[in-house]
Amino acid sequence: MPDASGRPAAASAVAEIEAVIQTYFDGLYEGDVGKLAAAFHPVSHLYCEKDGGVLDVPREQWFEAVRQRESAASRGLARDDRILLLDISGPETALVKVACQLPPRYFTDYLVLNRTAEGWKIVSKVYRADTRD
Repeated sequence: MPDASGRPAAASAVAEIEAVIQTYFDGLYEGDVGKLAAAFHPVSHLYCEKDGGVLDVPREQWFEAVRQRESAASRGLARDDRILLLDISGPETALVKVACQLPPRYFTDYLVLNRTAEGWKIVSKVYRADTRD
């Protein structure tokens, strides 16, 4: 997979990013804020469209909502999460587009990652959801 310069991205970077995304998927499905905290940088925010504007949710506010809801795993809901696109633009920046679900809501997430002293971390998430029967 090439970076923005056209050179192949290091296989280790791809594997490290995929591991962060798997932790994110597991945390979402299990409702495990510890796993989500391992994937998301402390200053990260989540964004989505709301009423023609942009809803900005700080990480800790989102974690509180996750703590208060019943997890998909505990409800026995189907799990289908996958990476749709992984774009590494350099040694410290990546974009990952994923699909995941918490039925009846089906999400497309755009996750921006930065490589930090602690490794790759999600620094922002822009998402949209479809509700299906």
